[in-house]
Amino acid sequence: MRHGLGVTRDGSVWSWGANDGGQLGLGVLDGYGYLPQLVPGLSNIVAVDAEWAHSLALRSDGTVWAWGGNDYGQAGDGTTIRRPTPSQVPMVSNITAISSGFTHALALQSDGSVWAWGGNNSGQLGDGTRTRRLFPVKVPGLSNVVAVAAGGSHSLALRSDGTVWAWGESSDGRLGEGSTTPRESPVRVMGLTNVVAVAAGGGHSLVLRSDGSVWAWGQNYYGQVGNGTIYSQWFPAPVPGLTGVISVETGTTHSLALRSDGTVWTWGDNWYGQLGDDTELRRLAPVQVSGLKNAVALSANHLISFALCSDGSIWGWGLNVGGALGQGETVFRKSPVAVAGLTDVVALNVGTGFSVALRSDGSVWAWGAHERGGPVGDGSRSSTIVPTQVPGLRDIVALGTGFSHSLAVAMDGSVWAWGKNWSGQLGDGTTTDRPLPTRVAGVLNAAAVAGGDGFSVALLADGTVWAWGNNSLGQLGDGTTVAHLFPVQALGVTDVVAIAAGASHVLALRSDGTVWGWGSNGFWQLGDGTYVSRSVPARIDGLSNVMALSASGFHSLALGMDGAVHAWGYNLDGQLGDGTQNTGMFPAKVPGLTNVVTLAAGRNHSLALRSDGSLWGWGNNNYGQLGEGTTLTRLSPVRAPGAVGTAVLAAGEFHSLALRMDGSVSAWGSNSAGELGDGTAMWFTRPVRVP
Repeated sequence: MRHGLGVTRDGSVWSWGANDGGQLGLGVLDGYGYLPQLVPGLSNIVAVDAEWAHSLALRSDGTVWAWGGNDYGQAGDGTTIRRPTPSQVPMVSNITAISSGFTHALALQSDGSVWAWGGNNSGQLGDGTRTRRLFPVKVPGLSNVVAVAAGGSHSLALRSDGTVWAWGESSDGRLGEGSTTPRESPVRVMGLTNVVAVAAGGGHSLVLRSDGSVWAWGQNYYGQVGNGTIYSQWFPAPVPGLTGVISVETGTTHSLALRSDGTVWTWGDNWYGQLGDDTELRRLAPVQVSGLKNAVALSANHLISFALCSDGSIWGWGLNVGGALGQGETVFRKSPVAVAGLTDVVALNVGTGFSVALRSDGSVWAWGAHERGGPVGDGSRSSTIVPTQVPGLRDIVALGTGFSHSLAVAMDGSVWAWGKNWSGQLGDGTTTDRPLPTRVAGVLNAAAVAGGDGFSVALLADGTVWAWGNNSLGQLGDGTTVAHLFPVQALGVTDVVAIAAGASHVLALRSDGTVWGWGSNGFWQLGDGTYVSRSVPARIDGLSNVMALSASGFHSLALGMDGAVHAWGYNLDGQLGDGTQNTGMFPAKVPGLTNVVTLAAGRNHSLALRSDGSLWGWGNNNYGQLGEGTTLTRLSPVRAPGAVGTAVLAAGEFHSLALRMDGSVSAWGSNSAGELGDGTAMWFTRPVRVP
């Protein structure tokens, strides 16, 4: 296995690692996911299983879903076409357990029957033939089954009476019945009673008995049977020295056991550190995994291993090709490392020389230049080069930033602001700078906020838009160019679901997928073919089915439902990504970008995140804000290789931020005011982690 799958408590599925067969389920057939990414279209999942290039998931309603490699029909959908997104396996229902082999799959039905599909060259489907099955078939002669396990080319079933049955490839004794003749139908594995769990590896098998002992048989070239030799075991025999075991698991050529004290023990092949004992030595008998405790479940395949601990964290070790361990790199690990996925930071925003982050506990943290108004909001007037909590804010659910001020929405719908206030952008009825958060007057039931150069915008839960502060170019949308120290409603635009603010213009996305704009238009950033500013919202033609917006400086971005990015406005630095420096009078697609899921516009640069977890940037790069390792300005999108696994993006004047799947924040670009939050003032042309 070169990829991993995880199920969260809410029933969603996350995937990471290699994706050459579409096994990550992200809609593409290539690339890697170095950090976990959400598999779209799956919900209420209770179990998953991953093999070399395909994946299975079991829903709480008893349906089975499959995706990835399908050369042998292991997707069970009647085809041999690779599936980059999950699809339901037909003809099976009321399923309670699933298991994947190299080329086949097994499903256990609630009535105790077993169903199989996929490759069958050795009889591993158990239907009395060696015919490949593109749809599930029932394994005859089996009843009262309570567990199944699919190996490389053999299969196991555990019945309610504690007996074990096997079928498929029989070389090296992998069926445990002393024969080398493949079995196309189930046969009983003799000498085993009171079995409570089964596991099948590439060519060997393990069972757990009710007394806590582990028994093994089959191929043993690497010591995976655990009998102290490298000779294959033709009949089941106990693994010496293991007691108190509560769970067993197998890789292709290694084995794992979880004891009741939370320790994990492994044996067999260890060429890539898959035993987790901090060595690369083959082990013919069980050894304890280094530094791991409080484990509650195991998973393994091919050359990697995973353990789930009682605190909900996942730890992995072994071969890490394509980021199979899901911890952001490709270095193989000889001892456990934490897999990313538990979130802490949930939202990011950036201003001119400062950054703001929202944590899952509702607290707000900020770092960078305070300037005279103190946009970091901690009450002081000096810069900070490491994240500092903004005092006085609780239960925050959304953030926004202007050029020199910050905004926050609380769970009760109130809006809070701090920083510079020369035009009344803090909405408290004054023009007094505020180094601590102050409540915006008159705004109730807010859902989102955004800020520009001296003004602020709020989207209310009823779909209306309100704005306050500088209005010299009509950016408040109230039909005037008069500044307002208190919020006023933008005219004629309703049913809004998202907002974005540039330097002096505003974009609004309505529920029907249309985009509306108002404010400054001197660089065609309203996309209407003119350079006439607008004080009342007007629809931007040529845009439909839009799902997200971003605006900054003097250009605008829109993300369509089809994953394409549209850009328009100022383009001297190539921030429109069309390969030119020509201003865009109307929205146009950014060439070569597909499957984009989120985007961010900086002052003169743009960022986009694709569904494969890759980050792409274009435009001004004088400070390395594109994150691709240089300071070369880019007129077309280029990939930033160090930011794979990103979930959320934010772009400022000369720096950028990424929220990664593990809840950590990476930053790159200008750092003269400490806006990267790494404790230094050094610029970085590649992402660095914010401590």
